[in-house]
Parts: sequence; C-alpha cells; structure tokens
Amino acid sequence: MGLLGSIFGKGKEQPTANSIRETLFGDRPLDEWPPANLDANEFPWIAFASARSHLAGGNQTAAIDCWEQIVGTPDLEPRQYLQAWHFLRQNGKEPAPDIAKQVLGVVVEVGMPKGLDLLAAYSDHSARYYNFSGAGVVWERPDDSLDSSIDQLHAAAKVIVDKIGPWKESRPAPPSSDQARLCFLTPSGLHFGQAPMSVMSSDPMAGRVLQFATVLMKALIAKTNKSTST
Repeated sequence: MGLLGSIFGKGKEQPTANSIRETLFGDRPLDEWPPANLDANEFPWIAFASARSHLAGGNQTAAIDCWEQIVGTPDLEPRQYLQAWHFLRQNGKEPAPDIAKQVLGVVVEVGMPKGLDLLAAYSDHSARYYNFSGAGVVWERPDDSLDSSIDQLHAAAKVIVDKIGPWKESRPAPPSSDQARLCFLTPSGLHFGQAPMSVMSSDPMAGRVLQFATVLMKALIAKTNKSTST
C-alpha cells in the first residue's frame, strides 16, 4: 500500500483527486486566473485581472507591474505568489537569487491503483490532503497546532531544492500507479523528483520528505476524526 493509501478506509469509490490537483500548484493559465466566474474587485484578484487586460492590449510592462505588485505585497496566500511568479517568468522576469529557491509549497503525489493521492502544504501553514476515493481534509490554519509538522516538511524539501534546478517544461501529468512524485513550489518554478515508492522511500533526502509528509497527513486526518467525534 502506498504512503498515502486508504487511510480513510475502503468506501465507495468517488471521483479522483485529479480535478482538485490542478488548483494546488499556482500555475494556472493566464485565461483561467482569475477564474471567469470570480468577482475580481479585491486585491490581488483585481491586479491579476488588470494584468491580463494589459497583456491582451499589448502593454506587457503594465502587466508586469501588476504581477510585481502582487509578489511585493506581504501576507498573501502562497499560491497567489506562485501564480504571479508563473506569469512573470513567462514574460521574461526571473526572481532574484535570494528568493528564487524559497519553498512556498510542497505537493506530494502518489499514484494508487484506483487514482491519485495528494498532500499539499504551504508556507502560510495551510495544508490539504485528498484521497483517491474523493475524501479530503482542508486545513486553513485555525490554530498553530500543525505549524511544526509543516515547517519540518518544508525544511526537508529545501535541502532538495538547493541541489536541483527548476523544471522548464509543462508540469507533468499525474504519476502512474506506485509512482511517487515530490513537487516543490518556488518563485523560480517547479522542482520535482519522481520514482517508484520503494526507491523514493529509500533515498536519504526524498525519504525524509516522505517521512514528514506522512506525519502531516496523519495529523490532518486526526483533526478530522476529532471534529467528527465531538
């Protein structure tokens, strides 16, 4: 059984986590961010909408100014920073070396026989776990009880990020069954490694990431079990 497998038990199979997956990386296409059905009158949404309009009108400089305003604004949700950096890189603007490899998020993907398991944890200490069955846990940091687990996961990820370069192609499709992929989300782009679970687990650096991912996953599920029993 995989690292993130069947913790919720075997129930009736539901839609896979693949549709949710696309929201986790901060790399949506320009025409989908902000989404068409979103009221984009609040920051940073209004800045993303303005950038899209500027770019459509041929004013790349104004669009870049909007995205740079976003990455320069403190206390936003990490995926907003990732999304702005995604657009900046597409338009020729790379992050400064001192922030290029900052880990803003970690996504662990595990291919299961019936679908995909996902664990995501971000630098604002939010996290979510989605089981291939359709069950899930979303943690928006109502308290600081998972901060340490997320910090440990990100610290282990940073060791790998510092040793590898960003992926320059489109983000790969979900891993196949029994494959594990560790995705590290940074201003300079996606860094990742993929291998069979047995190989990944035995690697000193990747195995440490998986160890902390497992701890966090179990903590998330324990939160859910506690809330449903009270």
